[in-house]
Amino acid sequence: MQLNIAIIAETAPARTLIPIIERLDDANITSLTHGEGASDILSLYSDEVIQIGKSRRNTNKKRSNALIATLVMKDTYKTYRELKKRDIDFVLTCGNSGDVRKGIIAAKKLKIPNIHIEQDIYNPIEVISYADIITTPTHYAQKKLKKLYNITNTVNIKGYPQAAYVNEVQLINKHEIYQHYGTNNFYVLVLGGDAQAADIPKIMHQVGKLARDVIVIPYRFNAQYVSQFIKDDNILVVDGFVDLLSLMNASCGVIYIAGMGITIEVGVLETPAVKIQGFHDEHQSNHLAESLGIEIAAIEDIPLAVSRMKKPNGRLLVRNGINASWRVVDLINNFKVFKKEKGGYSSLKNIWNQRKKYR
Repeated sequence: MQLNIAIIAETAPARTLIPIIERLDDANITSLTHGEGASDILSLYSDEVIQIGKSRRNTNKKRSNALIATLVMKDTYKTYRELKKRDIDFVLTCGNSGDVRKGIIAAKKLKIPNIHIEQDIYNPIEVISYADIITTPTHYAQKKLKKLYNITNTVNIKGYPQAAYVNEVQLINKHEIYQHYGTNNFYVLVLGGDAQAADIPKIMHQVGKLARDVIVIPYRFNAQYVSQFIKDDNILVVDGFVDLLSLMNASCGVIYIAGMGITIEVGVLETPAVKIQGFHDEHQSNHLAESLGIEIAAIEDIPLAVSRMKKPNGRLLVRNGINASWRVVDLINNFKVFKKEKGGYSSLKNIWNQRKKYR
């Protein structure tokens, strides 16, 4: 029987779900997301792509809680409406963004089985407590979810499926990248979700000290906001979607203040990298970075850390990622066997209290 599966994720988490999609036999895939990047990636693997909101990049201007709640409710209702139109057998979610929140709430309301791929065990989205099955990349992460949030409906898939995607994706030739940007001697700076707007001026000041071209991918930030802090001609901010994997692969090194996605990617590409310490005191991506040999540096130490960065050792990431993808497929095919009692409201409250530390 052909399964109808909806996947709901932003750009980076979508790369985790793609190897799973590729290993499902004869499944009809509906992707719900927002933003140009995620749509471009998912359209290659989906029968249909639906926009469920607009990208809302960060600046130093805070949105009110009332406005955020209104936007989330509007997008959640759209997700619910789109899922209801279709005979969906499973909803797959990944990441800790608003899209996951919309997907899990809609799936719960419609009583559609939901499997959530969790990687950021210290700062997950609070509604994962209502997912039917939550996967973890390691036994350590599985134990942490139970200890921190009393979440026990977990399965350890023993790896990161995204690593399989990075290993299999077709990259743009390095010389094409060099020609496009007019340089073959550059670093890539990624400003991801572990950064706050107040960090950007300090980061740009330190990056300005590097004696090399720097291509900045603002990712979760408005490009104009980032550009105002640049005082050096050798720094370029890219506005809009970019093939980040190919860009990082062609670079001399990656400096990033982001989470699990970039850590997995530089690990598989074995590109020299430095991870900037973000606002999370603890982060699963920090553990992974350290195991790969990637230094985690304070903002003021960026120049020093870059001067001694080295290639990460990511050989096991790919093998484990491929096996993890197959384990998720097994969860889908044998869903009733693995289903356990959900964490529910008490777990949601525990996660909510943890997330308040980072607001």
